Amino acid sequence: MSATTIPPVTAPRLEIRNMVRAFGGTRVVDDVSLKVMPGQVTCLLGPSGCGKSTTLRMIAGVEMQDSGEIYVDGQLICDTVFRIPPERRHIGLMFQDFALFPHLTVGDNVAFGLSGSKAEKRARVEELLDKVGLRRFIDGYPYLLSGGEQQRVALARALAPRPKIMLMDEPFSGLDNRLRDDIRDQTLELLKAEDAAVLLVTHEPEEAMRMADEIALMRRGKIVQQGAPYNIYNAPKDRQAVAFFSDINVICGKVQGALCETPFGQFLAPGVADGGEVDIVIRPQHLKIEFDRNGKGPEPTPQNGVAARGEVVRARFMGSESLVEIRMDYDGSVLKATVPNVFLPQVGRPLWLMFRRDRCFVFPRESA
Repeated sequence: MSATTIPPVTAPRLEIRNMVRAFGGTRVVDDVSLKVMPGQVTCLLGPSGCGKSTTLRMIAGVEMQDSGEIYVDGQLICDTVFRIPPERRHIGLMFQDFALFPHLTVGDNVAFGLSGSKAEKRARVEELLDKVGLRRFIDGYPYLLSGGEQQRVALARALAPRPKIMLMDEPFSGLDNRLRDDIRDQTLELLKAEDAAVLLVTHEPEEAMRMADEIALMRRGKIVQQGAPYNIYNAPKDRQAVAFFSDINVICGKVQGALCETPFGQFLAPGVADGGEVDIVIRPQHLKIEFDRNGKGPEPTPQNGVAARGEVVRARFMGSESLVEIRMDYDGSVLKATVPNVFLPQVGRPLWLMFRRDRCFVFPRESA
């Protein structure tokens, strides 16, 4: 019997450890650690001002951290004493502003920063422009291109030197919505083919879910949760994490004996002391609407719990689904439910709501 071969351990292409950056005594980046493997797309996702772009600038070398370390392929490139300059870090940069040189042709823009003979540079430029479908514009100028085409030229230019790491800061936010998805998909395909480690910054959950292998959710300078998009979406850490990805409904209650009593029945609240308050969070697509039957609703079920009655406040068709807002009888709160296709009940119509226990989240009440 042959001995079992143990595959070699691959060092992260990019690793940052305990990064801190403060401005005016406020930590904009607060003890951030992150690993990105070769060929992996990791997204820093969070609201504006949470420290995403500052983290990117420190990795690129245009901003100096107050503490922490940056490694590429296991080798230290920057701490607070030792620092490799930005131009020697083998890191590509791509931002919302494409920053193409208007006086250079498309080909010369892509070749900018390349070393080697004229023939070698031309071959690399043609290869990348072929991949982004813009070879025919190689001798034209950027002003002749649309926004989406300029974005693809900027991508080709960033990839031309074959960087080990690609940093992308809101690169698609300036594009038309209908064009954006196509450009994202093409960009992702090209980045994967180049085997670069990609760190993408965005405040758009849809973009992160579409592109990332892993999401690092940032809030007030810290990474509060990290994992695959499916796990982040379906196992959020707290109420704010749920709300960042979608609209939410919140039902409040008090705990007694690890159970919370609500108009929708009882919910488990393990780990919450008696008398403690909890938020039961449910996404609109997981609310189930039932019709009123002479003042009666559906019977309770183990899966969907107890039904609660309300009246329609507003109903709107959103394209692929309908959004129905219902004012609940028990406390006057308004809950939102989404329904596939067209469902537009009249204002004032009584309806009953239920929701599955495995589609809601129970969190200790967050302080204001």
